[in-house]
Amino acid sequence: MVINLEQIAQNAKLASYTLASLSTLTKNQALLAIAKKLEDSKLLILEENAKDLEEAKKLVESGEINQSTFNRLKLDDNKMRDMVKGIRDVKKLEDPVNKKLWAMGMDTGLDLYRVSCPIGVIGVIFEARPDVIPQISALAIKSANAVLLKGGKEAHHTNEILVKLIKEALSEVPGFPLDTINLLYSREDVSKMLSMDKYIDLIIPRGGNALVQYIKNNTKIPVMGHADGICHIYIDEEADVKKATDICVDAKTQYPSACNTVETILVHESLLENYLPQLVIELEKAQVRVKGCEACKKYVPHLELATKEDWATEYGDKIVSIKAVKDIFDAIAHINIYGSGHTDCIISEDKQAIETFMNLVDSAGVFANASTRFADGYRYGLGAEVGISTSKTHARGPVGLEGLVIYKYKLFGSGQTVAPYADGKKTFIHQRII
Repeated sequence: MVINLEQIAQNAKLASYTLASLSTLTKNQALLAIAKKLEDSKLLILEENAKDLEEAKKLVESGEINQSTFNRLKLDDNKMRDMVKGIRDVKKLEDPVNKKLWAMGMDTGLDLYRVSCPIGVIGVIFEARPDVIPQISALAIKSANAVLLKGGKEAHHTNEILVKLIKEALSEVPGFPLDTINLLYSREDVSKMLSMDKYIDLIIPRGGNALVQYIKNNTKIPVMGHADGICHIYIDEEADVKKATDICVDAKTQYPSACNTVETILVHESLLENYLPQLVIELEKAQVRVKGCEACKKYVPHLELATKEDWATEYGDKIVSIKAVKDIFDAIAHINIYGSGHTDCIISEDKQAIETFMNLVDSAGVFANASTRFADGYRYGLGAEVGISTSKTHARGPVGLEGLVIYKYKLFGSGQTVAPYADGKKTFIHQRII
């Protein structure tokens, strides 16, 4: 489909100004309308998704996409239920726009406020995850941002029907700008979008390292996201090994292609003889292919030898590498070298070890005695997420509503001028109001 991308971006920018003025009630009406439309159209959505799945089977057979990509593409009753529930959950959340975050009385009758406001226009590039569209649309609407959505070609039937239905729902809400949600189609559209810093305020890539690096290297627009999901679990010498096994199996198998799935398990060397063989047995029972370092192979000889390359690999599949470490600091050092700053976990009953790990591991999510799979906007209670950010500016971790607003300073005066302050005739009082 041929589209005029510059016109779409311009219209989205204009829509963003209207969005910023909408009431919470109007935005919530839009969310409820979308949820109902998608719920009522479930069979239609699944029919279009089935077309994508049929075409994707051929791509799997030819090796153009892998099985994990195919799995992400598939919608079912559970995903549809969660999709609709996620939209309604966003509706229940507090409106993040126009909140007074901070205030300072600069002088009598001269008050400064820091107030939350929308970012503006956000471009989101994602791969074969059509359920991303309702999530992002809901968050964009509640945070008063317009979005340009570019999904993977594998999901084009599903993407089109979802955006069509969302726009139909928005048309039922008086005064709501239809150009809030926009779908792009081709790779050429991505290249053009990356050059439109005049209209687009933020790019959020959701995909593999190659996609993220390409975007970062080819745009002046700020980019928020993560390149890899190389997550770790460290099993401490003071671990409850039953907890450790349950958590490791869950973190690897509950959804192997997710970015918060564990890829490397670090085991304290004191546990190698009596515990490591049990862990491997349980992982293999769950059909996980297990690799191990040389120290691990001494106790479980049949393990495939893990190499240095494995420590830096996001498998996205039922594969995990295990490495022996001499102590907690060895584990932390390994994570900070090879990790992607996404989510890492310690299994331990030692409170001091937990505190040390949480303070020194440099990741967006640091867990104790819980599966890395909890690193998710929906599970955090954010309603949904536009993605996971591993950067250290603006937003970090699962990015929900609060990550989609920025702030502006509003100064309320009563005729003041700067000259008397510059001349020393008047002084600021700088008294905090909020």
